[in-house]
Amino acid sequence: MTDAPSTQSEITHIDVRVLPPFERHPQIFGTLHTLTPGKVLHITSDHEPRPLQYQLETALPGKFSWEYLEQGPEVWRVEITRLDAGCDCCCGSH
Repeated sequence: MTDAPSTQSEITHIDVRVLPPFERHPQIFGTLHTLTPGKVLHITSDHEPRPLQYQLETALPGKFSWEYLEQGPEVWRVEITRLDAGCDCCCGSH
């Protein structure tokens, strides 16, 4: 067994189809808060994740990019990339 160095190609994945609905957004946001700039989270869902995108843009504007990898009709896959290393607090910048 060898310990490979961490690379930017490592991608965290959450398949929300196997999670109870009440755990989905908390798990996603908990994971997003652990990402460093340039790191990626892939999400797989059985429904359009647009509400998650709006929540992310509202709570953490400018911190993440959002790209669809697959857009239904049965499976949606999204790639979210951490852009900014600043504070993830909800107070915003003034």
